[in-house]
Amino acid sequence: MRTTARPGPAPTLAVERALWADGAEVVVGVDEVGRGAWAGPLTVGMAVLPRDRRVYRVRDSKALTEAERERLYSRLVNWCRAWAVGHASPAECDSLGMSAAQRLAAKRALEALGVVPDRVLVDGRWDFVTPPGVPGPAVHRIVKGDATCLSIATASVLAKVTRDRLMRAEAEHFPGYDFDLNKGYPCPRHKMALRAWGPTSIHRRSWVFMDHLVWGGRVVRPPEAE
Repeated sequence: MRTTARPGPAPTLAVERALWADGAEVVVGVDEVGRGAWAGPLTVGMAVLPRDRRVYRVRDSKALTEAERERLYSRLVNWCRAWAVGHASPAECDSLGMSAAQRLAAKRALEALGVVPDRVLVDGRWDFVTPPGVPGPAVHRIVKGDATCLSIATASVLAKVTRDRLMRAEAEHFPGYDFDLNKGYPCPRHKMALRAWGPTSIHRRSWVFMDHLVWGGRVVRPPEAE
């Protein structure tokens, strides 16, 4: 189960304002959640923020408690000019590999967004939004963008709350795995449940943890191609 850090300085609109001033009308913040989980989907969130209104106390989703994220969620969805979340299923994570699955989730989120971006702001060093060899909007990669860039932080909260709700719903179908608490991430109780009962239909069977279970070896997945 993940723990939350103490909230640091608030992310700002500095990057977005610079791009707006440069003529970019639609600036999309992007972040993913669930990449390190053993079970459940990989989720990508996208958010387009308005220029003239502000929601306060937005932070990177990891710096907020679950209750704080839930309280923010309804305010954020009503605040954003546009927002969307896309998923890649556990089976897709296994069959495609994580890089391709993350691109697929981003593609689905972009298709659901309903607007065409002029600029895209991505957390981290890797552009997982632009398909290889396909021209698209300019992508700005921002290390620690979820902590410093308001669009990315907003996308992070939207993606995290959406995925957490899915995992809480799955907990009803798989009692004993504590998906309502661990959200599919590694933790001692999750590991104990796997050893006792084996993987569920929403576990990623290509993950290395499968090697240590008596229920069979892991599925071989394709090599990463970032």
